[in-house]
Amino acid sequence: MAVPKKKTSKAKGRSRQAANWRLDLPPRSVCPHCHQAKLPHVVCPNCGWYKGRQAVEVD
Repeated sequence: MAVPKKKTSKAKGRSRQAANWRLDLPPRSVCPHCHQAKLPHVVCPNCGWYKGRQAVEVD
């Protein structure tokens, strides 16, 4: 089995982990029914519409 020749430094390991941090916001789309910002492919939290129909009741 392969064995590393040198110890990996903390800076090297942490910089590898830091490359996967999420720094940007998830994408947004506009609800065609109420024109509020929502996540794509998700029921609108404001009006409850999805794909041109009422998916859930929102009070």
